[in-house]
Amino acid sequence: MTVSITNYKLKITDLRRVFRSLVFLCAFCGLAGNISAQTSENLADRLRDGDTEQKRSALFELRNRRTAEASRIAVPALRDSREIVRATAAFSVIFLPMDEALAALAPNLRDKAEIVRRETAYALGKIQNPAAIGPLIQAFQKDKSTEVKNACVVALGEIGDVRAVDFLTQILRQRPSDENEFLRRSAARAVGQIAQIMQIKETYTVTPESFLPEKFKPFTLAKYRNLSALVPEFRQAVPVLAQILQNPREADDTKRETAFALGVIGDPSALSILQTTVDSEDYYLAEISRESIKKLSSASPAE
Repeated sequence: MTVSITNYKLKITDLRRVFRSLVFLCAFCGLAGNISAQTSENLADRLRDGDTEQKRSALFELRNRRTAEASRIAVPALRDSREIVRATAAFSVIFLPMDEALAALAPNLRDKAEIVRRETAYALGKIQNPAAIGPLIQAFQKDKSTEVKNACVVALGEIGDVRAVDFLTQILRQRPSDENEFLRRSAARAVGQIAQIMQIKETYTVTPESFLPEKFKPFTLAKYRNLSALVPEFRQAVPVLAQILQNPREADDTKRETAFALGVIGDPSALSILQTTVDSEDYYLAEISRESIKKLSSASPAE
């Protein structure tokens, strides 16, 4: 009986401890909710009344929350009097619904500060709203800053909409020079990125995928289509890309991105061109070309 009573008392004691723990946990959760709400209010206050670094710190914190609610708190900072705050705010509003984000960001493509226009263009790529294609192309055509122009091209690639391909192909038709080398490289990458998004719904691109044996490369699991047969914009881009790959005056980086683009577009007419670069002295170009040939060999006919 003593043991039984003792065990019973121990069970009651344990239950009391569990009950106290639950009460504490509920109180803590309630407090955490209040702290979270207070933090949002504090962040809004810092954006309104803080100095430059306090505002930027608040914007970083809001961005890291990755929610529409946090992004809405950040929107007023897009119109701040300090350009570095406006620039920082661009990536803090990208978690808004895409139309709302576009409406908030687009005016800053005309900002007087280059850094604001550049960061705004990059941010528009992240929201992936096809409606941003027009404003980005207009910004490219009007802006005198090479960095802003390049940001617009990068953003067009990340949006992943085929309607940008004609514009990007126009850039690639320009004669290569030291002045436009980086821009042409970005345009070739953007064309490839758009094709990749259409093929496998993946925005992130790595060129080359890896230097592993082919059987370990993840892209071999994907079934590629011949996008040239499906989309006129790609059909017009392929000859331009092929010419770049054969031009000795083109920069190595541009050729690498071009080889990648030809692979993800999936046009079998590019096969012979890519085969000429698999033994290139540029080890990266050679590996990218081998990867692209593998993609072409797995491409299915037009559907």
